[in-house]
Amino acid sequence: MSQTLKALCLLLAAQTQTAHAFDLDQLGAQLAKPAVVRGPFIQEKHLRALPQPLTSKGEFVLSRDAGLLWQLRSPLTQDYRIDAAGIARRTAQGWQLQPGQDVAAQQSRLFLAVLKGDHSGLARDFELQLSGSSTAWQLTLIPHSLLLKQIFSSIRIDGGALVERIELHETQGDRTLMRMPQSQAGDALSAQELDAFAR
Repeated sequence: MSQTLKALCLLLAAQTQTAHAFDLDQLGAQLAKPAVVRGPFIQEKHLRALPQPLTSKGEFVLSRDAGLLWQLRSPLTQDYRIDAAGIARRTAQGWQLQPGQDVAAQQSRLFLAVLKGDHSGLARDFELQLSGSSTAWQLTLIPHSLLLKQIFSSIRIDGGALVERIELHETQGDRTLMRMPQSQAGDALSAQELDAFAR
């Protein structure tokens, strides 16, 4: 085989691989496909000052149209709702909007964007590096906005059909690991979930 023909074959092979590479648009479409995603979560907060992580558990419900319900069940019970209006906490008097400039607020907005596959929203604040395939992918987020650079050094998200794991590295050395091992896609919200988003 001539050198020219070899080069042409290599070029065609490279173009074919590029054409079939899993990209951000495909990932976004894949994650945005289910109307509802729900399941348990386990969150580990690794603090430099503590030998063991702080672990919390609960359930989440993500609605493509309504937002995210984040329901802590251990070590305490507390419900949060993240939607276009902001972050609200459930109290005895109903949902109360929370101030939106702390680390928890930034993390909540980030989770909503990640779980919904909103890569255009993420790209405003992060450099996005995607690798893998539709069944096993990894997305690394490197902040470029000044505010987020003060909070996070990097964020790594792993998944397949849905998001399975989110790891946030904070600039001061703390780390948060979120695992969603049994997430399920659904077609519609339950009556109780609809009520929680409506109030």
